[in-house]
Parts: sequence; C-alpha cells; structure tokens
Amino acid sequence: MQEQNFNAHNKEEYPPMHTAEHILNQTMVRMFGCPRSKNSHIEKKKSKCDYILEKAPTEAEIKTIEAQVNEIINQCLNISCEFMDHEKAARFVDMSKLPPGVSDTLRIVRIGDYDACACIGQHVENTREIGQFKIISYDYEAGRLRLRFKLI
Repeated sequence: MQEQNFNAHNKEEYPPMHTAEHILNQTMVRMFGCPRSKNSHIEKKKSKCDYILEKAPTEAEIKTIEAQVNEIINQCLNISCEFMDHEKAARFVDMSKLPPGVSDTLRIVRIGDYDACACIGQHVENTREIGQFKIISYDYEAGRLRLRFKLI
C-alpha cells in the first residue's frame, strides 16, 4: 500500500474506500449513462454517493451494480497516477467537478483500463487491497439515487 502521510489538519482518507468510490462511479456511468457522483461522503466504516438518474433503478440493477464493482475489484487491477494538462485530460476525463482556479497540471488516477479520473486523494496500489464491496442501502427521490456502501 502507498505510504500514508496524514496530518492532523487534513481529513484522514481510507484509500481502499476511496478507490472503490472511483470504481463505483465508473460503473454507474457505464450502466446508466449518468455523470459521476456529484455528492459523496467517503469514510472507512461506510460511505455514500448520490447519482442523478431519470428513474429509480430496480432491485436487480442494484445487485448488478454491486456485482460489477466486485468483478472489477477481483480483476486485481493496478492503480497508477500521471500528470497532464487540462487539454490532454479533457479527452477522456470528466472535468465538470474541478473547482475554479485548479492547477494547470492535473493528477489523473487510473484503475487499470476501467477508470480514469482527476483526483488528489489517496488510493491503493492494486484493487486486490480493497476487499468486497457491499451496498447496504439505497433510496431514490426526486431524480437522486443515494447508494450507501461498505467494504468487508
């Protein structure tokens, strides 16, 4: 696992959960054609992500999301980082979540060939370090799907 450099002034991240969030986001994009989560809360014990969808997913679709995330985790994909300018990154990365005034050089985190995302967070080196992804609950209201999940 990558060396962790936590300090008392920064929120402590849990790299396995943060990496699982990237896989979940890409799974949602692929399954539903929706944007990546616009609102998420990622913690060690449990996390949540919100997605904008036109209709509520079925129970079978929820089970498929969970199965697909676990299938990607089980592929033991390497996680890598590279730095590039906005123009190059915009060819394959969703740039909509970048804050105003962000650096000219972006850190792109790749999970094998499955996902690429601009991110400053901490990640595992290989998906085998994540564990099993489990959706613990979900709700759909006014076009927003909230997924709550944990790693076991």
